[in-house]
Amino acid sequence: MLDPPDLTATRGPDGSVTLTVTGPLVVAHAAAIDRALADFAEPLAQIDLAGVSRIDTVGAWLMARAAAGHGARIVRAGPDAQRLIAALGQPGTAPEAAPRPGLWSWLPEHVGQLIYQTRDGTVLLLGFLGELLVACFALLRAPRRIRAKALVRQIELVGVNSLAIIGLMSFLIGIVIAQQGAVQLQQFGAEIYTVNLTGRLAFRELGVLMTAIMLAGRSGSAFAAQIGTMKLTEEVDAMRTIGVSPMEALVVPRVAASVVMLPLLGFYSALIAIVGGAFVSNYVLDIPFLNFLNRVQEVVPVRDLWVGLVKGPVFGLIVALAGCFQGMQVSGNSEEVGKRTTRAVVQAIFAVIVLDAFFAVFFSEIGWI
Repeated sequence: MLDPPDLTATRGPDGSVTLTVTGPLVVAHAAAIDRALADFAEPLAQIDLAGVSRIDTVGAWLMARAAAGHGARIVRAGPDAQRLIAALGQPGTAPEAAPRPGLWSWLPEHVGQLIYQTRDGTVLLLGFLGELLVACFALLRAPRRIRAKALVRQIELVGVNSLAIIGLMSFLIGIVIAQQGAVQLQQFGAEIYTVNLTGRLAFRELGVLMTAIMLAGRSGSAFAAQIGTMKLTEEVDAMRTIGVSPMEALVVPRVAASVVMLPLLGFYSALIAIVGGAFVSNYVLDIPFLNFLNRVQEVVPVRDLWVGLVKGPVFGLIVALAGCFQGMQVSGNSEEVGKRTTRAVVQAIFAVIVLDAFFAVFFSEIGWI
């Protein structure tokens, strides 16, 4: 290991102080050099580097910082020292930030980028949907290729494992609907219609809608994260190499499980919400629990049940499609997994709410109200 450099201060005839450095200025002695420079409280006029035998970037930076701090000049530096010090620039000064463009130039550019990204994303999504349809038709033509175990596993993850959280959420939502509805209807002496409000909202709208939103955050994000991680670890490429279609092995079971389970979960959610409404009505409105449930059968038309069941498969397809599509778009690094997972949840929830509004208008136009 090289010996540490020697730093000596000498005073000239005019009273100015010159710091003479002898030996190597390298990173191995950075701490010793820094302590030695800190001991010079008196201002330096010059820093003489003629005796420096070796210098690296750290040593050049220490000398340049000392010169800037004392207002001193660096003299008799060798070619390597001059090159490094010149490349470092002035220590302690941050590079100037680029001027931020004005609002009227930044906003149109940002909007244009979003439009082009939306266009490109739509094209990719349509292509992904086409690949999914091709894979589904191929499996229908050759049923032996259907991965039954993978489908059952996804049904378990999407449906069975969601029963507890969806049940709790639906029970609380039913309590809120019944309690708030009763408070408002009591002003008109029509609190008995709380049964109508709770039953029809649960079956027609909130059961399947809240279930879809819950699955978008739970299963949709899981689809994106799982497939995205497999993309990063090149498992998807390995499947293609050995002749296994990732669409058939990864996407189709998840989409099928979501399409099958979401209507059932929506129906289950509506039932639990009605139970929650009956529970709170038993104490707030003095409507017996069983009477509330019997009244629901009388006032809720069967078409409300069918409305919820029709929405279920569509919402399930949207949630699974968004999660799998974003997962298959992952590339680069692990940060991309987080971004794509977030985007899958946001897109699924947005699409579900937009489609729910469309269904509301559609069923109203055909008289199912």
